Amino acid sequence: MEYRNLGDTGLKVSVISMGCEGFDGKSEEETTSDLSYLLDRGLNFIDIYSPEPELRKHISAAYKNRRHEIILQSHLCAVMIKDQYKRTRDIKLVKSGFETMLKQLDTDYIDVGMIHYVDSLEDWNAIENGPIREYAEQMKTEGKILHLGMSSHNPQVAIKAARSGFIEVILFSINPCYDMQPAGEDVEQLWADESYDHTLHNQDSERKIFYELCESKGIGIDVMKTFGGGDILSEKMSPFGKAFTPVQCIHYALTRPAVAAVMLGCKTQAEWDSAIAYCEATDAAKDYAEALTGMDKFTFEGHCMYCGHCAPCPVSIDVAAVTKFLNLTIAEGMIPETVREHYQLLKHHASECIACGSCERNCPFNVQIIENMKKAAEVFGL
Repeated sequence: MEYRNLGDTGLKVSVISMGCEGFDGKSEEETTSDLSYLLDRGLNFIDIYSPEPELRKHISAAYKNRRHEIILQSHLCAVMIKDQYKRTRDIKLVKSGFETMLKQLDTDYIDVGMIHYVDSLEDWNAIENGPIREYAEQMKTEGKILHLGMSSHNPQVAIKAARSGFIEVILFSINPCYDMQPAGEDVEQLWADESYDHTLHNQDSERKIFYELCESKGIGIDVMKTFGGGDILSEKMSPFGKAFTPVQCIHYALTRPAVAAVMLGCKTQAEWDSAIAYCEATDAAKDYAEALTGMDKFTFEGHCMYCGHCAPCPVSIDVAAVTKFLNLTIAEGMIPETVREHYQLLKHHASECIACGSCERNCPFNVQIIENMKKAAEVFGL
């Protein structure tokens, strides 16, 4: 299993991690069997967004003697009212729901406390300046939450959260299709057929800014909707008209800046084996560039997709990293100090580029890499 830093939290999480959907509807015995199977294979990170009592109790019973092996991410503002799931902003319900969650999960603390499902700017502003943030920070002070996070599908909201100073982890929906959609509050539009009826060009600029901003600020991203509800895995259902493999989808998400883990909702141990096989997959099996190129309705021309085809560089420049830091300065209209520091820590810098052109010949998206290296050398002075 491969492990990554979850931003600057100090937590190291397995790149293949567990969404709670795969445990939904299972008995305590089935849940214990599945969770033990996954822990034995090195998965150590689980997201429990659902407030369903039996689900929580079965998972807590399953990790009863192995709590120390698990990084537990759970959600504030997700509660059960009259046996129905509800997302709430009522602070009384948020508080009682959190205490209920700790009891049902049989734990004194959660490693990552997510403010649940924030997709509108109005909602985010109310949370940032209201009692929910105050309560979440109080729980962190008391040690009941170790790190604060937020879940969202809207890059505009996610950018605000990344710049807020108190959000450390963001659970975000990432796959090649969603990355082409502009920001919006209606999550249904992310997979609506009509959203892909017109020609789409490149990754949405706000999503790109969000990923790079998180990396520069040390905010960890974990991923939901890696397979787009399964549509991307089907040639018939995929908006691209071409099926991606699970390995390609996982690799796409894991090559976005700041992404530490994908939260998968596999139902069977065989499905989990297929996902875990990502860690042993060949570069050819992971390569999603071919799936993104040559499609009439879409073009990624001139845009770095971090696919790695530019490597190896004859003078060992990490071309994707340099491009990422350059793009962030352009998006910010300045050089954030953290970006400057991260750039300086690279072993090789853009000024070392010999303009041999090997990277450009390898790039499937025709990115003007040599020009980017010149710009980066000017911007950073290295």
